[in-house]
Amino acid sequence: MPDELAGLADLDLGRTARRGYPEAVYCAGKTPGQVAAIAAAVRDRPDIVTLFTRAEPAHAAAVRDELPDAFHDPDAALLAWPPEPPGPAGGTVVVVAAGTSDLPVAREALLTARYLGRRTELVVDVGVAGLHRILGRLDVLRRARAIVVAAGMDGALPSVVAGLVAVPVVALPTSVGYGAAFGGLAPLLTMLNACAPGVAVVNIDNGYGAGHLAAQIAAPAPGPEA
Repeated sequence: MPDELAGLADLDLGRTARRGYPEAVYCAGKTPGQVAAIAAAVRDRPDIVTLFTRAEPAHAAAVRDELPDAFHDPDAALLAWPPEPPGPAGGTVVVVAAGTSDLPVAREALLTARYLGRRTELVVDVGVAGLHRILGRLDVLRRARAIVVAAGMDGALPSVVAGLVAVPVVALPTSVGYGAAFGGLAPLLTMLNACAPGVAVVNIDNGYGAGHLAAQIAAPAPGPEA
């Protein structure tokens, strides 16, 4: 481990070999200098996809000082290096955003699945206030191996989607909504109480966790044992 990370971080560079997916760097709570030191440490390992999540502008600037060609999506607050995602394998992950306000979290899920090697598609603004919109996208939903549904307010959309498809749905509650939504708690509880089977629920605004779970569900089938 580089000297500049002493007392700061112990990067799990063997995670990909051990469990098939790399470690991500959660930037919230870290200083730009700490994030820069981590970025410098992964610069010589282009074989490992590194995601920097919850990156504020100062974090993003620090990463790109060390990794100038890193991919950056400011809306998703996410950076990826190397900048090109790996060639897709396995099934498609479809990410559904109930409303435009849910897009930042939905894009975090989308990009996470993409950089973990899955084909991805994004469906936007299909909340339950106009059910014809989600019904009009059934062709896309039914091509998926796994679906992430990001929704705030009443959080009803994942249960609706799960009742229309034959694949697992990852419910992603967002902190979008008025006061009684309690910063995402109301949609979280709705999703945990979904009446449709096959719904898994991640934490509020956890786009990374939702995208990661969907990528694992949609992974290529393992080959025969040697």
